[in-house]
Amino acid sequence: MIEFRQVSKDYPGGARAVEDFSITVPTGTLTVLVGSSGCGKTTLLRMVNRMVEPTSGEVLIDGESVAQRDPVELRRSIGYVMQSGGLMPHRTVIDNIATVPRLSGVKKPEAHSRAKELMGVVGLDEVLAQRYPQQLSGGQQQRVGVARALAMDPNILLMDEPFGAVDPVVRRDLQRELLDLQARLNKTVVFVTHDVDEAFLIADQMAILREGAEVVQIGTPEDIISNPADDFVAAFIGAAQGNRELHRSSKDPSIVLDTEGRIHGRLGA
Repeated sequence: MIEFRQVSKDYPGGARAVEDFSITVPTGTLTVLVGSSGCGKTTLLRMVNRMVEPTSGEVLIDGESVAQRDPVELRRSIGYVMQSGGLMPHRTVIDNIATVPRLSGVKKPEAHSRAKELMGVVGLDEVLAQRYPQQLSGGQQQRVGVARALAMDPNILLMDEPFGAVDPVVRRDLQRELLDLQARLNKTVVFVTHDVDEAFLIADQMAILREGAEVVQIGTPEDIISNPADDFVAAFIGAAQGNRELHRSSKDPSIVLDTEGRIHGRLGA
């Protein structure tokens, strides 16, 4: 479980990126922070692994403040996926995936064996193992980034706009693959996006933020669509245009669609 307790972040010059933010991310769930650019989403995400230190308040993992953890050890224990993939261009796919295990002292044969296993998990053909990032498609690069984040089998996965740099078709494929992975691996995931459709598709819990990381509404996608907290939320999710009315798919009643036929999630058992 991840807890943000009244965290704020001020930058030099007086700019306040986050103000008095509190939220709980339950263990084994996928929580999405969604809001427009500059609202503080990425700042919050990076507080979890101490890439950003809060000015006040605290972040806790399973009841322990991350401020008490060694930053390097903490970061190696948490998976992190970014929009650009963050792959090292001079290293092969297999060596990129094996980066954290190797830094943690795992022998090369064992780290490579784990990397090949993870390539299968994220849908990458093993023939790509000796290629370099520039020889891959955008979707393949993102899959490598996800595999690298999973290499030490972390309990927590942080994902910062991970699918924002690929085309819409590949993006939808990656979103569905993430849902499949989460169903199998049951990680605690914090996912940042500005795309409300993406949030509705993948979230167990979502928080809609505005400037200063103010939480306007938090809940399940169904809760938010059916009962927007205010006009800001209604406008942000498109409810004011009437295009969020949900119904079940005639092909699969567990799949929820809006009036434009876009998938918004799958009903639980």
